Amino acid sequence: MGLTRRHFIASSAAMVATASALTVRQTFAVDRKIELIAGPTRIKLAGEAAASSDLWAYNASSPGPQIRVGRGERVQVRLINNLPEPTSIHWHGIRIDNAMDGVSGLTQAAVAPGDVFDYDFVVPDAGTYWYHAHNKSWDQVARGLYGPLIVEEEVPVFEPGHDLVLVLDDWRLDNSGALDLESLGSLMDWSHAGRLGNWLTVNGQDVPKFKLTAGEPYRIRLINACNARILAIDPARFDARIIAYDGQMLAAPEAPPDGQLLIGPAQRVDLLVVPSSKVDFALEEISGDPFVMAAFEVTEGSDQAPDILHFVTNDLPQPNLAAARLIRLDMTGGAMGRMGQITYKGKVLSGQDFRDTGQLWAFNNVANLAEAPLFAASRGETIVLNVHNDTAFAHAMHTHGHHFRIIERQGVKIDGTSPWHDTFLIASGETAKIAFVCDNPGKWLLHCHMLEHAAAGMNTWFEVL
Repeated sequence: MGLTRRHFIASSAAMVATASALTVRQTFAVDRKIELIAGPTRIKLAGEAAASSDLWAYNASSPGPQIRVGRGERVQVRLINNLPEPTSIHWHGIRIDNAMDGVSGLTQAAVAPGDVFDYDFVVPDAGTYWYHAHNKSWDQVARGLYGPLIVEEEVPVFEPGHDLVLVLDDWRLDNSGALDLESLGSLMDWSHAGRLGNWLTVNGQDVPKFKLTAGEPYRIRLINACNARILAIDPARFDARIIAYDGQMLAAPEAPPDGQLLIGPAQRVDLLVVPSSKVDFALEEISGDPFVMAAFEVTEGSDQAPDILHFVTNDLPQPNLAAARLIRLDMTGGAMGRMGQITYKGKVLSGQDFRDTGQLWAFNNVANLAEAPLFAASRGETIVLNVHNDTAFAHAMHTHGHHFRIIERQGVKIDGTSPWHDTFLIASGETAKIAFVCDNPGKWLLHCHMLEHAAAGMNTWFEVL
């Protein structure tokens, strides 16, 4: 089958993204032990006429089962590895106990084929999170190993059926409509923008449809599960308001920025939508020609004004900027003449070394996990990370175990009540400062969530003592 429909987009097109329709097969309650079986499966991503794709998935579904629990509850998950290689699970955005963070090689040994690992942790914050493989993530996430993790408030803000989860993903398909496995690990992807797909799904589906009732409030949780694609949307097209970033609720809904709202890989945005009339609308990706990712059918409802929604923010530790320690992080490497000096495992790379090692990016001239941490902090200490992107590409920087505030961009200070994030986008040539309290003991990863960039060197770590 030749993919000639509107969904088949060129990977080289500027940031056009596709969302994979999320088919949530199960929602687990906290009083049950959860089993996630990582294993091979075959799924048609591009419709019945397309070839089946050889995916790796949790419980034979990509995205995997939706895990939905309440704030403060205990989560117990048994990972059963039926893959032909080791794996682990990272619980993205959760301020978790370090031993449960799921980073193979740093917080745990990778789970070997045929083995199991029990994750057991408490979720301290309500919000929109997700889980994904964290061993060879560039490969395993691209094959489908991820799913949503939703932590509800003690008192639900939205009525049942009014809290929608949309997991967005782009897949690189070949001309038969099957996942292109041959291109996984391409150094062209690793040295440029990362692996960009040519087929978008939402919840694993092609343009899924959702039914809404006019006059009733809905939360739409958006999760960018793409390996590297930055998605652009405009919530103002359907009168939406932003109520949360990266799982952290805002004190009040806010208007979206004019034009594009960019959602980087691993970022989440929660939208408040109150359809005002029986007018259907769509969620579109607008970095190129507007591209419909999901459709919403609005049916008639009550003319009565909706009840006031009460949003409760999570209690995160506030940075003490007056006593903060400044740490510099210089991002270098990649294509377009920006390689510079890169040291990997104590050796300065040159010539054929880059191809042999696959190390093409660096933090402070060091590729991948150095023996020494980027910094060691006392528990309770405030760190300000000064990040300078001296590369030709944007990056999505993610801190494990902590949330931060962006306090400065390009020398312009930002109000101290700016939104909390666990992942932020930094443009080519940009400098930004983020501030957070190191209140979670252990060894924590800090990396670019363009997964090919992380594999090719944009990985470091810090320790909280």
